[in-house]
Amino acid sequence: MNILIKNLPETEIAYIRRTGSYFEPQEHWGKLIHWAISNELYPPQQSFIGISLDNPEQVESQDCRHDACVTLPDGFNKENHADIKFRKLEGGQYALYSFYEKPERLHSAYQYMFGEWLPSSGYEADYQRHNLEFNLNNPSEDPEGKCRVDLFIPVKKR
Repeated sequence: MNILIKNLPETEIAYIRRTGSYFEPQEHWGKLIHWAISNELYPPQQSFIGISLDNPEQVESQDCRHDACVTLPDGFNKENHADIKFRKLEGGQYALYSFYEKPERLHSAYQYMFGEWLPSSGYEADYQRHNLEFNLNNPSEDPEGKCRVDLFIPVKKR
């Protein structure tokens, strides 16, 4: 696996939060994408980012939180968007793992990063920031049904 260390800038996002199993249908994505397109927020200028806020090995499945996000351009008018929440993602140093596999296998990327790569690297996870899943395709449009995700794990030097 080729892991790169990248610095990401602080980024303003719009998001919709969902609580429930990460393996159930993710309707909040459809709502966010519809909102984003109606506001002309789509790739390549903007990015769709998933943020899994809880570790399903430590939190009951029905209590796991996930944010479906889209990046915002400078000067985006956030008024009159009652169904959408806004916040800034902290920038900083991240380990990047480019993942291309069936969506249900994304947990294996996390297992690799935290169980194998981090312990043997010169870095440790920075738990003050969230893991970011930059979604680069729509698996339903992929010939093999795979998702292409750039997984960013926040890190700091040991």
